[in-house]
Amino acid sequence: MLVVDDSKASRYGLRNWISKEEGTEIFEAANGLEGLERFKEHQPDVTFLDLTMPVMDGFEALEEIRKIDSLAVVVVLTADVQQKTTQRVQELGAFMVLKKPPIKDNIIDALYKGLTARGKGR
Repeated sequence: MLVVDDSKASRYGLRNWISKEEGTEIFEAANGLEGLERFKEHQPDVTFLDLTMPVMDGFEALEEIRKIDSLAVVVVLTADVQQKTTQRVQELGAFMVLKKPPIKDNIIDALYKGLTARGKGR
């Protein structure tokens, strides 16, 4: 799994929730550019991606990730739930969009749906 968010607290929370699931290896990045580098290095099964970050935002990172792997499972996390934002990330190929702050059950559900989509469900 890959968690890309400029908020250290958000990364910690997601890591804490996801790490309790069996067999998950978790990588982190603090901005979209770092996230793209980690994605290339580790080819994660599921990527959790914030939209508003320095250096490279989540929109651009999502677009670049999809160029590398058109089947990448990217779950976008955002406080911006305007229809135009949701529509844009869906057009860019997001697997799912979750509202921030995230709810643990929604994160775990997204994780397993993503793993199932990758053929690695439980």
